[in-house]
Amino acid sequence: MIEVRFHGRGGQGAVTSAELMALAAIAEGKYAQAFPSFGPERRGAPVQAFLRISDTPIKLREKIYEPDVVVVLDPSLLATANVKAGLKPGGTLVANSSKPVSAVRGECGFGGRTAVADASKIAEEELGVPITNTTMLGSLMKAAGLIKPESIVAPLAERFGKIADKNRRALERAYAETVIEE
Repeated sequence: MIEVRFHGRGGQGAVTSAELMALAAIAEGKYAQAFPSFGPERRGAPVQAFLRISDTPIKLREKIYEPDVVVVLDPSLLATANVKAGLKPGGTLVANSSKPVSAVRGECGFGGRTAVADASKIAEEELGVPITNTTMLGSLMKAAGLIKPESIVAPLAERFGKIADKNRRALERAYAETVIEE
């Protein structure tokens, strides 16, 4: 089982990201869970979302405390939240940042496998808004290989309708532009 924790801000789509990946995994015949963790927060407040993907039924029903992968949708959270908390040894940090991998590692004090893409820029150019949820899915897919890229197409179409193609292009561009360093 692979466990992923998403860090974002209310309105950025962390919850949507987890749900889309779960739907794509289920379409591949895998088992998946996606769920949020937030209280009375409002738009812009830090939020977390969680994703589990497994080849066998998932019986856990709790928050993810020791993820295999952490995805950070908002670059400001790298310095203000402990995004690496509980990240398993050998785990992967996937971050939205315009900075190089070395700077991202320095910001959050993480020295392990790190994947970085400027998802904010890509989202602005491809979608016209700085909402990085689907863009960061491209980075996550490249960094962790949880699903086949073609498996996300149907969930995107169902969720976004007329703007699904824009979201797919943003995802594909992030996949191509993500830099990974061990």
